[in-house]
Amino acid sequence: MATEKPDRTLIGSCQCGAVTYEVTDEFVYAVNCHCSLCRRATGAAFKPLAGIERAKLRVVTGEDDILIFGTPDWHDERCKVCGSLLFAVVRDGAFVHVAMGTLIDEPSIRPTAHIFVGSKARWFIITDDLPQHQEHLVEAGG
Repeated sequence: MATEKPDRTLIGSCQCGAVTYEVTDEFVYAVNCHCSLCRRATGAAFKPLAGIERAKLRVVTGEDDILIFGTPDWHDERCKVCGSLLFAVVRDGAFVHVAMGTLIDEPSIRPTAHIFVGSKARWFIITDDLPQHQEHLVEAGG
């Protein structure tokens, strides 16, 4: 009888350590998003994000230190102590987009594409060979 491999759990944290979370290393997708909302949320040219079902992420410490921007079904969650963007709740609350820079442990997934390059910062030049999409990677439900 085959034994099932236990889920690999990754740890993530804000900059100051007030908020920590666990997420199963079962991301469905990872991309570099260049939309204006992600650029403004991060203050960077793009946001490397990894998407996973909401139920596979759990805040371990600092739940009272989380500041929510947006609606219950579509919002960013940040540390209210240091301001770090931890993840975004999307797709009517069913998925989270983990800001990959907050992961302490290395995920098995890597970004596979650039999305929303139609609105990327003009001063930024994409220099890798990943596919580039003007908008979403997958139009329906992506």
